Amino acid sequence: MLYDLLLKGGHVVDPGRGIDDVADVAVEGGRVAALSTGIREASARKVLDVRDAIVVPGLIDFHTHVFERGTSIGVRADALLAADGVTTVVDAGSAGAGNYRAFRTYVVEKSRCRILAFLNIAFPGIFHGTTPDLRIGELTDVRVCNIAAAVQMVAEYPDLIGIKVRANFDGGGTRDAVPVLLARRAAEEAGRPMMVHFGAPPPLGEELIPLLRPGDFLTHVFRGGSGNLLGGDGRPVPQLVEARGRGVLLDLGHGARSFSFQTARAMLSSGVTPDIISSDVHAICINGPAYGLTTTMSKMLNLGMPLWDVIRAATWVPASALGRAEELGTLQTGTPADITVLRVEKGRFPFRDAVGEELIGERLLRPLWAVVGGELTPVGVSQ
Repeated sequence: MLYDLLLKGGHVVDPGRGIDDVADVAVEGGRVAALSTGIREASARKVLDVRDAIVVPGLIDFHTHVFERGTSIGVRADALLAADGVTTVVDAGSAGAGNYRAFRTYVVEKSRCRILAFLNIAFPGIFHGTTPDLRIGELTDVRVCNIAAAVQMVAEYPDLIGIKVRANFDGGGTRDAVPVLLARRAAEEAGRPMMVHFGAPPPLGEELIPLLRPGDFLTHVFRGGSGNLLGGDGRPVPQLVEARGRGVLLDLGHGARSFSFQTARAMLSSGVTPDIISSDVHAICINGPAYGLTTTMSKMLNLGMPLWDVIRAATWVPASALGRAEELGTLQTGTPADITVLRVEKGRFPFRDAVGEELIGERLLRPLWAVVGGELTPVGVSQ
């Protein structure tokens, strides 16, 4: 067999398959054809020497906003591919039942980067101006939470992941958990998980967490400031620990205001790590402080999270949570050839969280190449 592409000599990190070793990866017909050592260069039409890099399953950014021009904060999904080597992005509720078809037609179907999505419980999708005086929440009037319309949209597009709700003071005029209860009803009727955004109270995260079911997602778990999930003793609140124990998945979701080094250190020292590392990248934070997924991953790496766990939280875990572990987040032979090539650079690198603290890190994940459906693409940096 003559392979289309051979990635030669890289350090393959594939947590889903338990692989952490030097190996060659061959691609043929848009799929992973072989993963082994000693694959001859003559057996491939194109050979890429990656001996100075790590080769991982295509990165999955589980929390983004990519309804470009459909919302004020939407960014282009293919820009995330170009910057970070992200091969799959998940849009976290930019569109609701009232405009998801437009998002699907004009963005999802035209993107080279794979786009999956949560549906916003708010019928018109997310409201979020780019200036403070325009930040009017989509849940100011909870009548926009149309359960029947959301369930019908999931029935029409079964690949919708689940239901998203922004349950914080910025998200709406309500000061209680009503939007989360409505989103949960829609998720239950649709047979899908729910993603709950919490932020500046009211309501408090501790009030919302008990409403999440096993398999649901809580995002922004490392946020700082008022309403964070640390108790008076500086440890994670009991509700968070209990929720994780019963199968609620914790999503980092960096964003413009939702990641604090101080909170992250306290969580990590207490044994609470994010199940999923995501950037929550959108127009307000793509030029800082989030930048993108590899910068967010680098921050966690420099806070002490092992490289294996960092890669796992951006590949295998999100793929499994999406119910796509048979095709995404793995380099299993026969799966779509979505691959990211990274270099771990050493030096002194400044990182900033969402509350203004600077961290000088010693390692940076530098994206070099991406393979999307078998096609090789050089990629840049997100910082």
